[in-house]
Amino acid sequence: MTLRRTRACGASGLVLAVCTVFACQTTAAAQNCAAAATPGVDWQECDKKLLILEGQDLSGANLFGVDFTSTDLRNSNLLAANFEKATLVRASLADSTAKGARFDKIEAYRTDFSRMDAQGAVFASAELQRSNFQDTNLTKVDFTKAELGRAQFHDADISGSRFSFANLARADFRGATFTTPIDFNGAFLFLTRIEGLDLSNSSGLSQWQLNMACGDARTELPSGLTRPESWPCQFQKE
Repeated sequence: MTLRRTRACGASGLVLAVCTVFACQTTAAAQNCAAAATPGVDWQECDKKLLILEGQDLSGANLFGVDFTSTDLRNSNLLAANFEKATLVRASLADSTAKGARFDKIEAYRTDFSRMDAQGAVFASAELQRSNFQDTNLTKVDFTKAELGRAQFHDADISGSRFSFANLARADFRGATFTTPIDFNGAFLFLTRIEGLDLSNSSGLSQWQLNMACGDARTELPSGLTRPESWPCQFQKE
């Protein structure tokens, strides 16, 4: 009887210890989610949707999996922040600094990235349909396998950016600039607007890609590629 009681007490003590540790971890997580916006803050997988966070300093923050749906992050310092797998649907990061930030696998439909400084950022495998990158610094940004259907790149600097195997269907690059080659290897360019672009130094372009894109007489192509007899969008209304 004494042995059974000892074992029972030992088991109860173990359960209590485990529960205590779990409770502490849960409390710590809750405290992190309630923490103020500061450099290096850990908000991993927290709910931060529908908030006004304009002008905050979240440099180096761990924002993995955070729900920022419709949140205002304009004019913020997002330097080297980790947004991997975060939800940014209809959020605004306009005019923010995000050099070296990680946006891998984010969900960002109709998100505003306009006028953002995102040099060296990573958007690999991100969902970015209809997002706005107008007048954004996208120098050496990695968009590998990103979904960019109908994304806007008006007046953006895409120098040295990588769009390998990205879906660029109906994306608009008119007015975009680049001083170093960009990589379109395997990118899907269905009705992609490339009017007026000098692509002569770009890499990875194939004739099949150009045949479905929308260029014009001002579009410059790499050596060995030719302009289609008629571009698909030649007579298409805006």
